[in-house]
Amino acid sequence: MNYRVAVIGAGAIAQSHLNALQQLESTTPVAIADIQEDRARTLAQAYSGVQAYTDYRRMLQVERPDLAIVTLPHFLHKEAALACAEAGCHLLLEKPMALNAEECDEIMQAVRRAGIRILVGHTQRYIPHNLEAKRWIKEGTLGQLLMINDARHIDYFHDSRPAWFFEKRLSGGGILANLGSHSVDKAVWLSGSRVLRVKALVSHAGSKGDVEGGGAVFLHHENGIATTIVQSGYKGAARNETELLFSGGKLCLKTGVSLQASLGKDYEPVETPQAESPFVLQLLDLIRHIETGSETACTLEDSRHIVAVIDAIYRSHASGREEGVQLT
Repeated sequence: MNYRVAVIGAGAIAQSHLNALQQLESTTPVAIADIQEDRARTLAQAYSGVQAYTDYRRMLQVERPDLAIVTLPHFLHKEAALACAEAGCHLLLEKPMALNAEECDEIMQAVRRAGIRILVGHTQRYIPHNLEAKRWIKEGTLGQLLMINDARHIDYFHDSRPAWFFEKRLSGGGILANLGSHSVDKAVWLSGSRVLRVKALVSHAGSKGDVEGGGAVFLHHENGIATTIVQSGYKGAARNETELLFSGGKLCLKTGVSLQASLGKDYEPVETPQAESPFVLQLLDLIRHIETGSETACTLEDSRHIVAVIDAIYRSHASGREEGVQLT
C-alpha cells in the first residue's frame, strides 16, 4: 500500500519529515498546513505534488490522507491529535506527546475509540549509536547496568528559537520539557525500566520568558537503576553526553554521534553499523504497526510515561521533595 501523508505544521522539523517521506516507496507527501500561508506555500513548492493549506482541519477533510504528521507547538498537540483521530487518520506525533499526562490520556482514549494507529516521535530509539548501546546492554558484555549519567548543555535562549518555547503555558516548560524529554526517554529505553520517583532542582536564569533554563534531576527506576540528568541552557561550551555505568565497564554516547566503550582505564571507539535516518526508521516502524499491529519501539504508554516524568520533575522542584511519577 502507498500511504498518502499530510504534514501539519511547516516549522523547521517539517522538512526532515518530508525528506524522509520521499525516501520511501510506500509514502507520498500530498499536503502541508500552516497558519502562515507563505511558510506553507514555500515548503509545499519544494516537493512535487504537495498542496498548501492554512487550515489543517480543512486539509484533512479535502485530502483525506491515510497518515498525518503533526509538527505543531506543544500546546497544539492534543487538539491536532484529536482532529486526526476524528478524521480516521493514522498519526505520527512529534514529541512530547502533550503538555501533561492528562492530555496524553485524552489522546490515548481518542485513538482507541477511532481505531487508528499512532507513534510519538521519540527519535532517540532510532539513532544508530543508541541502538548499538542497547545491543550491548542486552548482551551483557559489560555486566549489569547500574547507573546512567546524562549531560546536555546548549544555548537554549538563542534568537532563532520560536517565541512559544519560552512561555510555559504553550511549551509545557523550558529545556527540561523540550530537550529533557529526550534524556528521560533515553534513560527509560536504555534501562528497560519505568521511573518511579523523581528529585529535581531547576533554575530560571534565562534571558526570555517564564521557563527554566537548566536543572539537575535524579530518577529512581523501577528496576533499581539510577539516572542523573544535568542540563544547562545558558552560555558556555556545548555538551551532549550519556555515560552508562556497568558492573564491568562503561559505555559513553558522546556528542550524539559516537559510541565508546571502556573495559579498562580508557575509552575506545565502538564501530556502529550504518542505518537509515531516525525519521525514516520511525516511519517504517509506524507503517509496520499499521499493517501488522506489531509493537512500536516507543509505545503510547512509554510516550505518556515520559510526559508524566517531566510533570514530576516540576512538582519536585516546587515541593522541594522527591515526587512519585503518575503511572497508568
